[in-house]
Amino acid sequence: MSTRIFHEIIYGPVHSRRLGVSLGVNLLPPDGKLCTFDCIYCECGRNAERRTHTKLPSREEVKAALVQKLTEMKAEGILPNVITFAGNGEPTMHPEFEGIIDDTIIARNEFAPNAKIAVLSNSTTLDKASVFRALNRIEDNIMKLDSVLDSRIQQMNAPNVSTFNFTHLLKQLCQFNGNIIIQTMFLRGEVGGAKVDNTTEEEISGWLQALKQINPKQVMIYTIDRETPVQTLYKVPREEMEKIADRARTLGFAVSVSA
Repeated sequence: MSTRIFHEIIYGPVHSRRLGVSLGVNLLPPDGKLCTFDCIYCECGRNAERRTHTKLPSREEVKAALVQKLTEMKAEGILPNVITFAGNGEPTMHPEFEGIIDDTIIARNEFAPNAKIAVLSNSTTLDKASVFRALNRIEDNIMKLDSVLDSRIQQMNAPNVSTFNFTHLLKQLCQFNGNIIIQTMFLRGEVGGAKVDNTTEEEISGWLQALKQINPKQVMIYTIDRETPVQTLYKVPREEMEKIADRARTLGFAVSVSA
């Protein structure tokens, strides 16, 4: 298995299929994965195989590392299009997430004022007022919505909390009042002897209905690009992804496809 772990607080810049030139920020431990989901397609691997043994970086460490990297990039005349919080799991789990976002806004404004700030989140921590406040201060709140079926969410995302369900998730996503980007992974294959395919008509129709309620400013759909920890998963062909995107575009949504 060649899934990857980010060993530094700041990594990149890297070219993102969805975001452009992205400077990554990892708020999780550098030796493993920490996440409220255990997605079968996660590039960091499965939770049990990537257990951490070190602490989270402090707010001060994150700020210092970011300022140092931005200083170096500015001196080189190369600045990021976006500063992206992702890394080894769910970034909003960090207990000082709100303060870190405040520090990042200040640093961005000083060194790279044209860069956006993005957070890639699995949408599980939106009940926390501090997380919700912080996400509404940045440009790109990119929230995961892989399926409208609880059974598929359990199969694909394997939430740590078994009571996590679509109905509650939809309510949380609607609270952004459109200031949100929805990100959906489409895939097919098999896991644990069971078929997995979230491109069924039932799921696509339900997903479109959910988009109408959430009213996101953008939708990002993508499929497998790297090796996955579950080896029996497969890409959805680009032409099928474009057909899904066109159905959402017909409803008035801006949709990007990475396939």
